[in-house]
Amino acid sequence: MAQVSIRINGRSYDIACDDGQEERIHALASYVDERVREISDSVGQIGEQRLLVMTSLLIADELSNAHEQLATDQKTTAEPGSLSAAESDELAGNIENMAERIEAIAGKLAKD
Repeated sequence: MAQVSIRINGRSYDIACDDGQEERIHALASYVDERVREISDSVGQIGEQRLLVMTSLLIADELSNAHEQLATDQKTTAEPGSLSAAESDELAGNIENMAERIEAIAGKLAKD
């Protein structure tokens, strides 16, 4: 198991991940840090815990919207240029995988 150090809102966190996932964890951490900065710029420094909770809710909302859009897309009839059933299934799997990874990272951050 690999260990990576990420930085969110100016604070370093050591995160364990599967070997080969280090680059992905860094990319996800960069995304979370960007979202934290957006919220911080909007509402100010409201405390680390609240800021991370608000960021988690924002990202969960984005994920929920993606799920809803996927469900809507699956209900529409196939049109030229639309996703095939296999492509939709693959996209759904990727979204689920991303959700699991975000939840795992959030869980690890909450322990710190």
